[in-house]
Amino acid sequence: MVQGVANWNTEQTRDWLQSYTDDWVSFYRKHTSDGEVASYIPELLKADPDALGITVIGKNGMTLRSGDVNTTFTLQSISKVISFVVACMERGVAYMLDRVDVEPAGEAFNSIMHLEMKQLKKPFNPLINAGAITVTSILEGRTSDEKLEPMFELLEDMLGHRPELDVDVYESERDSSMRNRAIGYYLLETGFLESDMSVTLETYFKQCSIDVSIDDLARIGMILANDGRDPETGEEIIPRQIARITKALMLTCGMYDASGKFATYVGIPAKSGVSGGIIAAVPPRVRDEELPFLSGCGIGVYGPSLDDKGNSIAGIRLLRHIANQWDLSIF
Repeated sequence: MVQGVANWNTEQTRDWLQSYTDDWVSFYRKHTSDGEVASYIPELLKADPDALGITVIGKNGMTLRSGDVNTTFTLQSISKVISFVVACMERGVAYMLDRVDVEPAGEAFNSIMHLEMKQLKKPFNPLINAGAITVTSILEGRTSDEKLEPMFELLEDMLGHRPELDVDVYESERDSSMRNRAIGYYLLETGFLESDMSVTLETYFKQCSIDVSIDDLARIGMILANDGRDPETGEEIIPRQIARITKALMLTCGMYDASGKFATYVGIPAKSGVSGGIIAAVPPRVRDEELPFLSGCGIGVYGPSLDDKGNSIAGIRLLRHIANQWDLSIF
């Protein structure tokens, strides 16, 4: 474990941690060959399967960047975090939790079977497709652009710039997502949807196709880690209660049906997407010894080669290594 430094917020220490991070990224890059790039959305197949990068942004301002940090990619399922936050801000936490549960599904993220077999009164959680589509239907607005605008505004508030929609990925996803359309029809039949199904699905496909970088993910993660407040400006961007519920959902449900193992072996609130992105929010920890990022940090990872659960295979292994080395676990 990396420890024993009296002051972690110095240039010399930053260079030391940067050297460690570079070595770890180089080592775990070879693990990309153990997975495969997502193929069910044709446009995602264009990603470099050997890509791997990470950005860590500390509450104290220290930043580490290593690997393929300049590549942009789409949010995909990471957008579920943003849509849930916006829906809670628009409609209230009580309203949302009455319509979407907070329990781990234990099934694949795009499962239909559990909806019908278990006769649910509401989807398991907002971070699987059925729950996320339900959340998207609750967003205010009559058109997809109206529903998306508050998401873009929240992202702009956190990032300092307005991200763009990747039209090619959106069209590819729209034209190939038969499974999500099937989920949409089931949700419509059972009365879960609160807006027109075609508008809901159009919005969902677009929110998944918002373009970001790992720097963007790390910054969002840092704000969530700080209970929704931007540590640089002190501004509360996300209400504390919503930020905390969101982190709890990320910890228990954020890595699909590998969430339990991720919580056990990594112990950080995180959310993945099939484009290869992972966002992680490391809250402040109480430790007897001095450690890197003890006051909290946000982490963004990109590695489009996926495991059989839909998570970045090298990205998870890299995160697990860093979490263990720097004792980032919240437990």
